[in-house]
Amino acid sequence: MTFIDAHQHYWSLGRGHNDWPPPALAAIFRDFAPEDLKPHLAAAGITKTVLVQAAPNLAETEFLLDLAAREETVAAVVGWVDLWSGQALHDLQRFRQHPKFRGIRPMLQGIEDSFCILRPEAIALLERLPELGLRFDALIQPRHLPVISALADRLPDLPIVIDHAAKPFIAGGMIEPWRADMAALARRENVCVKLSGLVTEAGPGWSIDQLRPYVRHLLEVFGPQRIMFGSDWPVVNLDAGYAEWWQAANALVSDLDAAARRAVFSTTAAHFYGIEA
Repeated sequence: MTFIDAHQHYWSLGRGHNDWPPPALAAIFRDFAPEDLKPHLAAAGITKTVLVQAAPNLAETEFLLDLAAREETVAAVVGWVDLWSGQALHDLQRFRQHPKFRGIRPMLQGIEDSFCILRPEAIALLERLPELGLRFDALIQPRHLPVISALADRLPDLPIVIDHAAKPFIAGGMIEPWRADMAALARRENVCVKLSGLVTEAGPGWSIDQLRPYVRHLLEVFGPQRIMFGSDWPVVNLDAGYAEWWQAANALVSDLDAAARRAVFSTTAAHFYGIEA
C-alpha cells in the first residue's frame, strides 16, 4: 500500500513571499525543504505527499510548483488564487498547466467575514473548478461550518476537503457546536475531511484520549472513506514531532479494519487528489 501524507508544507523565508510563520514561533521559524521531511516519511513508510500553500499570494504557489517539479515525493500541490479578483480564472488556468497542480486553498480562517466564500464572484470561480479538474481545500474554523454546508449545497459537484477538521476547540474541551455542525456537513457527499492539525488545537500536554472524541465523531459521520491523514508538518512541530503524530493517528484508528485504515492513510487522499496509489 502507498501511504500518503495529504497535508504538509515547505517554505523558504528568505524569498520574501512568506509573512508566516512569525519569529515568535521559534520551532518553525526557519526554512523547511524536502530534505528535512524525507527522513520522517521514510520512517513512517510514506512515499507521497500533498504540498499545501501557507501564504496567500501567487509567488508562493509558483515556488511550490517549481519545487514539486523536482521532487518525486510531492504528488499534488494545493495553491492559492485571489477568489475575489477578476484575474483569478486566468491564474487558475495558468497553474493547471502544471501536472501536479490539484486545487486551491483561500485561507478563510484569516478573513473576518465568515461568509465571504459565498460572494457571487467566489461562487462563479469555484463552480469552474470541477471542469478544470481542481479541488477546494477549506482552511476554516468552526464558525465556518454552516457556511461550507451552504457552499456544498450550492456546488454539489465541487470536491471539498476540510483541513484540520475545522480546528475544533480541543484545548478548551469544547465539542459543541462543532460536533453538530460537522455532522450536518458530513451529509454533503462532496465533502471530505483531513485528520490533521489536531495536536496543535489541543496544545502542549495533549493526549490521545483528549483527541479521541473528536476523531471518533469524524469516523462516525464521515466514515473512513472520506477521511485522509495529514501531518501538517512542520506546523505539527509546535506541539509534537512527525513520528509522534503518525503514531497517535494510527492509534486513533486502530480499531478499524484493514480496508478502513487503508482509506484513511491512502485511498481517500488518492481518490480526492487524483494520485496514483
